[in-house]
Amino acid sequence: MEILRYSKALADETRVRILAVLMERELNVGEIVQALGLPQSRVSHHLGLLAEVGLVQPRRDGLWVFYSAADQGSQQEYLEAVSPFLEEGPLARDREAARHVAERRRDETRRFFDAIATDWECFSREVLGDLDLGGRVQALLPECSTAADLGCGDGALLPSLHQRAGRVIGVDHSPGMLRAARQRLGDVDWASLRIGELEHLPLRDAEADAALICMALHHLSHPAEGLTESARTIRPGGTLLVVDFDKHGKEDMRTRHGDRWLGFSEDELAELLREAGLTPLPALAEELPSGLRLLFQPARKPHEHKET
Repeated sequence: MEILRYSKALADETRVRILAVLMERELNVGEIVQALGLPQSRVSHHLGLLAEVGLVQPRRDGLWVFYSAADQGSQQEYLEAVSPFLEEGPLARDREAARHVAERRRDETRRFFDAIATDWECFSREVLGDLDLGGRVQALLPECSTAADLGCGDGALLPSLHQRAGRVIGVDHSPGMLRAARQRLGDVDWASLRIGELEHLPLRDAEADAALICMALHHLSHPAEGLTESARTIRPGGTLLVVDFDKHGKEDMRTRHGDRWLGFSEDELAELLREAGLTPLPALAEELPSGLRLLFQPARKPHEHKET
């Protein structure tokens, strides 16, 4: 009986604590260790038992494995039933600790980009080579009134967006990157630079006709949240262009470039866009001198249908 299997799996304080934090966010083993203050061997052992019955699901990305609570099937139904019991005081403290771990991770990423802001162009050329990224982006975005670069970095692509739109909005979470973007652009009246996270964008609903997320999605802990939030800022009928690496195995990208994900396959990216309420369009790909493959995935936000 499934209820016996699932209940037996939760008949341990450590497994309950692990499940409580994974009900709120995806974490890797090291992050769970930090949040709960437990030995890694102990955490790994109990994760294995929870995964064996399907109450948690592992996601392998290169050499790293991330875990989250089950989100489908009888396991999800069971977790929904017991979730009120996972709100107790000690478990709430564990979830708060896990939130602090996630916040520290975001802070580390922000500091990383602040530190390399002035050298980002050379840093980027190391990966992209002589690819005319701006030209590719221009070719895939429609002419419009307002375009947004979500994760604009040092603003290198903002002039390219201005070739397609009269008004351009650049958003980045790194103050250092935004300073570099302002220095690059000078005193122009067609660009608005704003600080913010992709998961919490400083744009109104449907403020942009088109938006670009270039080489930023793989830095997010939850890419689906960033895409859903990005879709909110685009008008119905508008376009979102995602430019990111195809799935790869270069583990050094995590430390050298601050990457959270080792790219996305075309199918993964298309599914994430569909989950965000967007319609994927045919994707293009570019082979890079670094051995990586760059995907250009446009998507359309459907028009709203009025009831008659």
